[in-house]
Amino acid sequence: MDPIRNDDRLAELVAEHGELAVEPAEDEFERFVVSIVNQQLSTQSAAAIRDRLFERFEVTPEAMLAAEEDALRDVGLSSQKISYVRSVATAFQEDDLTREGLAHLSDEEALARLTEIRGVGDWTAKMYLMFVLAREDVFPVEDLGIRKAMAKLYGIDEDDRTAMVDRAEAWRPHRTLASRYLWRSVD
Repeated sequence: MDPIRNDDRLAELVAEHGELAVEPAEDEFERFVVSIVNQQLSTQSAAAIRDRLFERFEVTPEAMLAAEEDALRDVGLSSQKISYVRSVATAFQEDDLTREGLAHLSDEEALARLTEIRGVGDWTAKMYLMFVLAREDVFPVEDLGIRKAMAKLYGIDEDDRTAMVDRAEAWRPHRTLASRYLWRSVD
């Protein structure tokens, strides 16, 4: 945690928000589906779709593959997101994408493996590494909230991802935790 406390702005966020932890999600597949639902949506829209999806379905690979497309569309998933959820469901059935199954891979190797799945880009894969695998040194510069926080706290242009990545190097090996504080600063 020292790299975070050594950053005056992050240290202020730690004081304001208290200690945060990097903990794995209980259900790997459910959390992966949450990341797919969250792609390119406002927080409120994503939450509404997520709530309807989880109320109506058991969110397992088998259930998502068996569900009628119209029923999934009724909860708010677009045709594209339905295909992405099903791609992830198939990948879960064919490969071991659990914490244990990916434990032997470096962050870069896990990102490469996950982004081979249709509908899983860098942002979604990084969310999986952070919130499911509980990897401690992931920096999701693709995330709009992260970029807004970096602009607000450090005066870096929201579009200057290179400068943000360079700034985040100081937080190694705790960039996941630093990201959690950045999100809190713009919540």
